[in-house]
Amino acid sequence: MLNPDKHWTDYAICRGADPELFYPINYTVPVMAEQVEAAKAICGNCPVKAECLDWALRAGEPDGIWGGTTPEERRYIRREMRRGERTGRIVAA
Repeated sequence: MLNPDKHWTDYAICRGADPELFYPINYTVPVMAEQVEAAKAICGNCPVKAECLDWALRAGEPDGIWGGTTPEERRYIRREMRRGERTGRIVAA
């Protein structure tokens, strides 16, 4: 249970990690793909992964790994959410 007096970022396990890990220069170059996977592995164990992704989607965060997603993955999620709003479908992020 999260303490309501704290912000979700206080619980993020990436707080102790090198921030550069979450901001690869290029997401497709093989060595950078390893960096993306390493960042996503940290996110995979994070108790506030959903809150992080929600924030990144609402803020339109254009860079970095947030909530275990790349900028391209977040663009896809936002596109699907907009498509769901237009069609009346519920789209889970």
